[in-house]
Amino acid sequence: MHQLTLAEIARGLADKKFSSEELTTVLLARIAQLDPQLNSFISLTEDLALTQAKAADARRANGENGALLGAPIAHKDLFCTQGIRTSCGSKMLDNFKAPYDATVVAKLAAAGAVTLGKTNMDEFAMGSANESSYYGAVKNPWNLEHVPGGSSGGSAAAVAARLLPAATGTDTGGSIRQPAALTNLTGLKPTYGRVSRWGMIAYASSLDQGGPLARTAEDCAILLQGMAGFDPNDSTSIDEPVPDYSASLNGSLQGLRIGVPKEYFSAGLDPRIADLVMASVEELKKLGAVIKEISLPNMQHAIPAYYVIAPAEASSNLSRFDGVRFGYRCEDPKNLEDLYKRSRGEGFGTEVQRRIMVGAYALSAGYYDAYYLKAQKIRRLIKNDFMAAFNEVDIILGPTTPNPAWKLGAKNSDPVAAYLEDVYTITANLAGLPGLSMPAGFVDGLPVGVQLLAPYFQEGRLLNVAHQYQLNTDWHTRTPTGF
Repeated sequence: MHQLTLAEIARGLADKKFSSEELTTVLLARIAQLDPQLNSFISLTEDLALTQAKAADARRANGENGALLGAPIAHKDLFCTQGIRTSCGSKMLDNFKAPYDATVVAKLAAAGAVTLGKTNMDEFAMGSANESSYYGAVKNPWNLEHVPGGSSGGSAAAVAARLLPAATGTDTGGSIRQPAALTNLTGLKPTYGRVSRWGMIAYASSLDQGGPLARTAEDCAILLQGMAGFDPNDSTSIDEPVPDYSASLNGSLQGLRIGVPKEYFSAGLDPRIADLVMASVEELKKLGAVIKEISLPNMQHAIPAYYVIAPAEASSNLSRFDGVRFGYRCEDPKNLEDLYKRSRGEGFGTEVQRRIMVGAYALSAGYYDAYYLKAQKIRRLIKNDFMAAFNEVDIILGPTTPNPAWKLGAKNSDPVAAYLEDVYTITANLAGLPGLSMPAGFVDGLPVGVQLLAPYFQEGRLLNVAHQYQLNTDWHTRTPTGF
């Protein structure tokens, strides 16, 4: 059962080959057995899962049918779940039980999805390796000595190890697509505003976006269908009709114009990954796509712009964690200033403190114009580059990451080296565009992903291209040894 995709689970439940309760029981046992190797979960919700599974089976018995009805999933531990710890991977929120469900959690629960637990993540989603979590690093199931990527590394590792078929993640600068690439999954960051951020604990509000992680594009379409839609509780949610993503999967790629930016193939890209990217281009050409070289001239400025904007927004968002209202509070504070300083100093980890300091500096008097304002101007130039490119092509294709997964701890002493792993993904967040990573091969036994980018609200097009590619390749079907 654990090898089944979401789509196969939906068919199996509809055909009464097994019940949601049976499937949930099998997967909970599998998590208990195998997750100690991976550390992909922060909290397991066995009682809730079995209650939801029984309810889903009852709904099916009454004639209801739906792709997510009875399907087991997990949520990244920054989606608020009522009455369940929502930690954000931080000591600061280790004792926080959310008083309400995030919109994404509520929508998927209403569709009948079964929540098995909350997955591990970089603290407050700050990281590219899932090593900054208060609960310890997550291991990559393809090689337990390597990172799974971050910040949605717990969700990625759990799905890659077949502990469950799909999970939610969030993407601020590549945090769905990068771990998807490093663990051989399909991961989708929707258009900014397509999925509600209400109840999703914020890192950088103008960049954060929730999305699905699964083994196939077909499964991502199913999960995104349940997540997407307008939410009046979220002022950045966009009131745009949600198409049937599964219905567009089988469209022909004949004549599809795919742009390959020349800037992607610089000295920083592992040449073996470059070869796999070009092999995927050849595969898509066989399916009728037309390839064109394009240019994104301002891509070189993306990392410095992102690492001013994101920390600036984080320093503002994380000011609410002060030891007063909720979360961690230091013991025996001498006064209010001591309460603030020690609660934040003891509650936040090193990477979070680093980004708060950088952000506060960039927003401080005398530096706002020099750093934050300039970064926002660069952000606009990057968006303009994409708009110009999409006048010529329908999809942009390139590597998801410049390197395969690195060893645990290898970049801990050099945060900038880890930041550079986001070079291909952060531009989509700065511009608010949808992006997808799909499996495209292996280097030294470690997975490699290819990234697709599309114009706003064209998630269906990304899923269509990835699905057609997956019908003609088998990279996405490979399973890590031992899982």
